[in-house]
Amino acid sequence: MADQADTPSALDDIRVLDLAGEAGMYCTKLLAELGADVVKIEPPGGDPARGIGPFYHDEGNPNRSLYFFALNSSKRSITLDITTTDGQTLFKRLLAKADVVVETFQPGYLDGLGLGYAELCRVKPEVILCSITGFGQWGPHSRYQAPDIVPVAMSGIMYLAGFPDIAPSYAYGNQSHYCGSIQATAGILMALLRRDATGEGQQVEVSRQEALSINQETAIQYWDIRHELRRRVGAEKRMPGMGLYECKDGYVMLMVGLPGFGSPWPTLVQWMEDEGKAEDLQEERWRNPLAEVSMQLISQLFSLEVDPEWVAFWKDRLSHIEEVLVRFLLGYTKRELYEEGQKRGLLIAPVNNPKDIVESPQLDYRRWFTPVEYPDLGTTIAHPGPPYRLSETPWRVQRRASQVGEHNQEIYCGELGLSKEQLSTLSTEGII
Repeated sequence: MADQADTPSALDDIRVLDLAGEAGMYCTKLLAELGADVVKIEPPGGDPARGIGPFYHDEGNPNRSLYFFALNSSKRSITLDITTTDGQTLFKRLLAKADVVVETFQPGYLDGLGLGYAELCRVKPEVILCSITGFGQWGPHSRYQAPDIVPVAMSGIMYLAGFPDIAPSYAYGNQSHYCGSIQATAGILMALLRRDATGEGQQVEVSRQEALSINQETAIQYWDIRHELRRRVGAEKRMPGMGLYECKDGYVMLMVGLPGFGSPWPTLVQWMEDEGKAEDLQEERWRNPLAEVSMQLISQLFSLEVDPEWVAFWKDRLSHIEEVLVRFLLGYTKRELYEEGQKRGLLIAPVNNPKDIVESPQLDYRRWFTPVEYPDLGTTIAHPGPPYRLSETPWRVQRRASQVGEHNQEIYCGELGLSKEQLSTLSTEGII
């Protein structure tokens, strides 16, 4: 890997004007940490996301939001009211030096301000405008409100999330924001590549509903081809050794079922035997019949008839195997199970919580967490690290998340040539 301090970044010569709200902040963060000069344009007083906690030392201050810090590192910040005539004029002057604009407004909003794609092209024909919305720029739902839960629900992902005996579950973490941002970043990079070849800009349009729908894997095809609705399975266990199990300090995911087909089930039983906890599972009556169970399950997959009495008989037998396994796993921590399981070649993994992630020896070895200095707070905060690593043009955090309007003077005076008096007047009038 190249020395990050002495190497260029992938997007060193690219400037991005960032009008994005929460749904697009991760997109512009990715661009910024690939080296783009991202200028976050906030309304006077700051982006509403600065009001989202948790806050550093619980100080409810727009410059203390850890949520905002995480999504806006490496960006410069200016304030500007683009709903005003003077604000629109200043935005167009900023556009003259920009390559990309990213926005998350409802379709038609920028057009109504005289800042739609057609108008931006008149100012700078080669500009790339990326629009991230809940449902895209057209269609019957295009102007619907779309907080994260809405595209998550309408993408089909929520229907598949959770357990079969309860209502669908809402996945943690603004999934549509992240999925939409990742697709938007890819689209912007492709548009930049084409612009390098042709000199032409274009509009990149991302529907968060569509971005999430991709994650259903084969569920849509199941309905299209077989007219079957895939159901929620959660951590449902269909065989002993397959699914989510509780242990001494949390949970592990275990995938060692279907014995008799070259699976690691005998290895798991031997481990239990080595610990003196296999009980009767080493007996022959619990070995070969499991292969028979597997054959019957394979038969079901091919829609062959299965004897109901056989199913009832083996349901009881398998319950016993499951009970022995549960008792074994409850005796160990998830780390103990993971490390010993890995030594034995078993598919077992801890269900990590945030504390586990922070203390992960793997992430520590790769120096994934990135210390970022916050001089105004007198501290260093560890930020999540790179989602990818480039050997010659490395990802890097360029700077801490900016304070509200921190770069107003630097950009308005230093780049656009405004005087400090003009800047003061704009501030007094609420334009910046």
